[in-house]
Amino acid sequence: MKIGYLDFVVAAQGFGFPLGIPSICSAHPLVLEAALRHGRASGKPVLIEATSNQVNPFGGYTGMTPEAFVGAIAKMAERLGFPRERLILGGDHLGPLPWSHEPPEEAMRKAEDLVRAFVQAGFTKIHLDCSMPLGGEPPPALEVVAERIARLARVAEEAAGERREDLRYVVGSEVPPAGGAQAAEGPPPVTRPEDAAAALEAIRRAFRRQDLETAWERVIALVVQPGIEFGDEQIHEYDRAAAAPLVRWIEGVPGIVFEAHSTDYQPPAALRALVEDHFAILKVGPALTFALREAVFALADIEAALGLEPLSEIREAFEAAMLARPVHWQKYYRGDPARVRLARRYSLSDRIRYYWAAPEVQTAFERLMRNLGDRPVPLGLLSQYMPEEYRRVRRGELRNHPRDLILGRVMAVLEGYALATGGLPGCG
Repeated sequence: MKIGYLDFVVAAQGFGFPLGIPSICSAHPLVLEAALRHGRASGKPVLIEATSNQVNPFGGYTGMTPEAFVGAIAKMAERLGFPRERLILGGDHLGPLPWSHEPPEEAMRKAEDLVRAFVQAGFTKIHLDCSMPLGGEPPPALEVVAERIARLARVAEEAAGERREDLRYVVGSEVPPAGGAQAAEGPPPVTRPEDAAAALEAIRRAFRRQDLETAWERVIALVVQPGIEFGDEQIHEYDRAAAAPLVRWIEGVPGIVFEAHSTDYQPPAALRALVEDHFAILKVGPALTFALREAVFALADIEAALGLEPLSEIREAFEAAMLARPVHWQKYYRGDPARVRLARRYSLSDRIRYYWAAPEVQTAFERLMRNLGDRPVPLGLLSQYMPEEYRRVRRGELRNHPRDLILGRVMAVLEGYALATGGLPGCG
């Protein structure tokens, strides 16, 4: 079996060395560019994942198929001088989720097409998720979920052909709702060790029934709930004591680590504690686009202060796009109109991330970049609206250019994850 960086992470954890890797769950070009720039500077591998809602054979909400997504990443990596051998591509929540309203067999056939397309496009880290009810059925039993996962694993193995040894699987699906919990909810309960053990064993048995023993050897991680979450205005931080029984259990399971979802906004100490507790794969997405949005709105304030007419009015462009197409935020935000309006722009769940590709938003962003041009932002304005970037510019760590300031804000989030996960430069 070909040994890659993910295997190195799992092996290190098995030997008691707290190594991990952040998983970049975003399709925004500037977020991806920031990730590749950061990886190039650090010399570390970069793991980028696309979800089944973002990217699928029908285009997803990004309009990209798996093949198109891989092509765009490859071109970006080449342009930035990031070595292709250090790029790991993953598929997140691959399964019937986008078609869960359809009859079970039809939804599963589309899930098969999804997995096949991801594998054929070159994705190698495959998270299989079949936890959701399909077509109005009751919540499926664990055995049904396991059989559906194994069914998709067989499709992945067949689609990979001679490249199947490159595939690494993540199983399990005890994760929060996509994009964060509702604001009124408390911290989610930590997965019980007995539930994690039952899920892993059920999926292992299903793999065996599908004659997928060799594929099971390439299952590297189990998704569980470590008790972390974020909502519109709340962040539930990692509690090591609450997760201790689960951590002790995984230490008796060779060759498997945990994958933690919704690690966004966790402080650096919590991220490091997660890695030390064998949550070796840390998913992050909304926190990155939140940082992107922060930087762009700060630049819009600078644009207004400079009197650069006509103004881009990018806040207004986002508001128009979200009101015209409320499907991505309407069921997530609650309260009076003023509170919902505030959430549309500033919620930590960052539902605004679904609207970057809207034509009116793209037009406004391009106008903002044209207005600001290639000239440095006056230091007084930079200090006023982007104080951390101001300090980094003064230290010579960041170029004073609008695009670099945006990338710098996102890379600052990534640096927290890099410090928490450790790693050795140049290991691919």
